[in-house]
Amino acid sequence: MVKKTEKEPFGYDSTIGLDVGIKDFVTMSDGTKTDNPKFLRDSIGRLKVLQRRVSRKKKGSKNRDKANYQVAKQHEKITNQRKDFLHKVSSKIVSENQAIAIETLNVTGMMKNHCLAQAIGDVSWSEFFRQLEYKCEWYGKTLLRIGRFEPSSKICSVCGSTNNDLKLSDREWTCAGCGTLHDRDVNASINIKKFALQDQNLIGVIAPVDSRGAPVGDVIDG
Repeated sequence: MVKKTEKEPFGYDSTIGLDVGIKDFVTMSDGTKTDNPKFLRDSIGRLKVLQRRVSRKKKGSKNRDKANYQVAKQHEKITNQRKDFLHKVSSKIVSENQAIAIETLNVTGMMKNHCLAQAIGDVSWSEFFRQLEYKCEWYGKTLLRIGRFEPSSKICSVCGSTNNDLKLSDREWTCAGCGTLHDRDVNASINIKKFALQDQNLIGVIAPVDSRGAPVGDVIDG
């Protein structure tokens, strides 16, 4: 058992923002991306073969039991691969930063989208966040969570302009306010970091502005 240590101080430079996704498992505010290994997707073919073997065996027979055991072993392999990946990624992030900023995601609600449920289940965001949380506790780091409805993808992290026309399929976009070309996920991770630090009163409040520089909507206060 690792003994918990006192929280280490943190500031803007020692905080990292994380944006999780399906194509890239996690994108960080420093521009680093970690690919999603998609263990379940890559094993679907093998699982289907094993499950067909089960269906061909007589119910209650030893051969059917053996076939079921092979299916269970394949699922266990996927689970172990995923856990190993999550531990390596979470440990590296915690060891290299004093504070980590993440979004509060409604994973259960997102799983109701049948088109995305398998992919979301495969990435295991909830387990990743759980590992970050307890590792931060162990090693004296700070985990910061921003609200579920913060518009992290739609706000320009440079000037604060809001892009209300941004679609989920848009992976890059150019800010109408300052002309900055954004990678959607990198921009979101930077904003997640900024929102979290605003909540801690460690950086100034930034209001979203339109293309003319005029404030849009409510000021995002911490």
